[in-house]
Amino acid sequence: MSVHLFGVRHHGPGCARSLLAALERLEPDIVLVEGPPDAHDALPLMMREAMQTPVALLIYAPDQPQRAVYYPFTAFSPEWQALRYAFGRGIPARFMDLPQAIQLAREPEPPQGGEAATPDADHNHKHEQQPDIAADAQAAPALTVIPEKEAPPPLNEHEALVAQAIAHDDPIGMLSAAAGYSDSEAWWEIQIEQRRDASDIFEGILEAMTELRSDLTPRNDEEAQREAHMRQTIRAAIREGYTRIAVVCGAWHAPALASVEITPLPQRRGGAEVGADEATLKGLKRVKVEATWIPWTNSRLSYRSGYGAGIFSPGWYEHLWTAPDRISIRWLTLAAHKLRAEGMDTSSASVIEAVRLAEALAAMRELPMPGLPELHEATQTVLCNGNEAPMQLIREKLEIGERMGEVPPETPAVPLQRDLEAQMRKLRLKFSGEIEKPDLDLRKPNDREKSQLFHRLTLLGIPWAKPSYGSRGMGTFHEYWETKWEPEYHIKLVEANIWGNTVTLAANAYAKHAADERTELPQLTALLDRVILAELPDALEHLLDRVQTSAAVTSDVQRLMEALPPLAQVTRYGDVRETKSERILPVIDALFERAIIGLPGACSSLDDDAARAMIESMNQAQTSLNILQREDYHATWRATLRGLMERDGIHGLVRGRCCRMLLEQHMLDDEELQRLARLALGGANPIEQAAAWIEGVVFGQGIILLHQDGLWRALDRWLSELDGEAFVAVLPLLRRAFSGFEGPERRQMGDKVRHLRGGDGTTAPSGKARDETLNRERADAVLPVLAQILGVDYHAN
Repeated sequence: MSVHLFGVRHHGPGCARSLLAALERLEPDIVLVEGPPDAHDALPLMMREAMQTPVALLIYAPDQPQRAVYYPFTAFSPEWQALRYAFGRGIPARFMDLPQAIQLAREPEPPQGGEAATPDADHNHKHEQQPDIAADAQAAPALTVIPEKEAPPPLNEHEALVAQAIAHDDPIGMLSAAAGYSDSEAWWEIQIEQRRDASDIFEGILEAMTELRSDLTPRNDEEAQREAHMRQTIRAAIREGYTRIAVVCGAWHAPALASVEITPLPQRRGGAEVGADEATLKGLKRVKVEATWIPWTNSRLSYRSGYGAGIFSPGWYEHLWTAPDRISIRWLTLAAHKLRAEGMDTSSASVIEAVRLAEALAAMRELPMPGLPELHEATQTVLCNGNEAPMQLIREKLEIGERMGEVPPETPAVPLQRDLEAQMRKLRLKFSGEIEKPDLDLRKPNDREKSQLFHRLTLLGIPWAKPSYGSRGMGTFHEYWETKWEPEYHIKLVEANIWGNTVTLAANAYAKHAADERTELPQLTALLDRVILAELPDALEHLLDRVQTSAAVTSDVQRLMEALPPLAQVTRYGDVRETKSERILPVIDALFERAIIGLPGACSSLDDDAARAMIESMNQAQTSLNILQREDYHATWRATLRGLMERDGIHGLVRGRCCRMLLEQHMLDDEELQRLARLALGGANPIEQAAAWIEGVVFGQGIILLHQDGLWRALDRWLSELDGEAFVAVLPLLRRAFSGFEGPERRQMGDKVRHLRGGDGTTAPSGKARDETLNRERADAVLPVLAQILGVDYHAN
């Protein structure tokens, strides 16, 4: 009868290799692994050929899917190798951690409508929680006199490293600091992951951890319960008569499991420790949970993702696991392939030089072989010619990698996921952890079905595909997307399954529910646009009824104008999506007519904030009219803008914006614009309102303003007539008005004003009188040369 403890680090290739060798020597009759017993029924699937790492066990509460945890595994995870060893030899294998049915039961209730649990909420493979030092500290009572103490001597570098590791509750950091290493990752990699002689390695790990946990006191209730359950599982295996028990657990827990009393007699269940463990686990609340396998990605294994038990470079650790020999040569060859794929010139001679440099750096640092830091430096120095930019590619594509695992088709899944997988097979799509950029032509049936699927999933809150606007934009029959599958989308599929067992049914049901929940008209029309893009006829009819009902009772002019853009977008789709425009156009007519009637009254007596909100709504209405391209709408809108522009009691910002809108539609000439500017900037108007008018006029592209001489003369005259105090007051307002322009545009505007002035600093006259400023003698001297260039005869008068 023997219990053998193997303390490992999660996702360590050296640990995994040493563990396999130890298991081969031991030949256990049962293997116990730190992991969730709730997933026991899913374990046999890991032996299927279609199961390709990295993968993760997903455990969730079916009634509240957002309460979920993930247990990632990859080929070089010691637990993965231990389980495969057991199943491959027909040996019983069990998980022994505290069930997630208990751990999820103590989770706080999620907020209504809250987000799903993040994929990094991993209770098994995370670092232990740090103790709350602040909570343990006792505040000194008031007026207590504390005697001064002599300041302690400063710590040397080694003592500082040890103190830092203790403060952060980092056992690996404490061991590496004791060995004189500033980087705990480098120490662990050299001592464990790169080790080829694995004899007695687990005895050494157990001894080191025993020293760190000399009193074996759990740091919190969760750790106490987990270790108690592990000990109870070991005792159960002993009572069942197993004689060579292999226990694979996190190195930190190994000392706490070493105290289990070894006895083959089922009747011997007494003892203080047994009673304490039973008391610790007694009465713990449980919830119903389900477990399945899902694909995972290398990037989710890294520290970058926030994963508690993450590793710095999953791709490097996978290389350590798979490369049988010549690790440095193989690694740098892979780096060269990645760089060549991006068009960089990387020769075989450069690879040889990089290998030599890495080995030289390892020798200088007294290392047995080059590690990732040495290979990283060699890659940047030789293969990248010292440039840092290509190293980001090496980091993303090689050191981390974006490879996504696969699970067998028979893996348990909700019906919605099965339907999605069937549609993806039909449309020749696949789950991928890398960014892909499909280009869809909606005139092709297959591409149109892809677009429908993307929009329906987005509607369900599964943003696998995101529109890629860029410089190409989204046309009425052309769409550009970016797709990247994230592991947490599996939980979102479970959550969305409540709406239906297929993507179409779920999207229809959710859209109807969302339509009933929304009360604001702009929200309804925005949802209508999304439903039409997703091509959901049932939801569309329901949503059109809701829009018409809401439009009939909405009196807020801003809401009416904000509701127009989505409806205008709908009319652009035409026959490509078989949009029922005859149902949409009457709604647009009614909204536009009511907005026009109510706009003058809504624009009266606005403060600054209300005026800004109003012009935002007016901008949306203008955008809608530009899409619709209906002359009757444009005529009515222009007449309304003219009325607002010259009406008393309208905020200067609104009047200026109306002026700019008409100017962009070429409805104002230079003379009329100058007249309006003089009225707006006249002495009868407060300075703040005049500055607001300027801000409204200049909002937008600057090129159109450069051709409005009358506007610049009026602005120049207004500023020139301000006294010093008024000028100082208005200057910040003007700076804000012109702050939206780029530097070149502002310089051209300055040149424009300077050229409009005469030599004596006064404004130059307009019309033909401007010709008097020309130097005709110098101009005549240029004409013969210009005529010769053009090939024409020139006879000077």
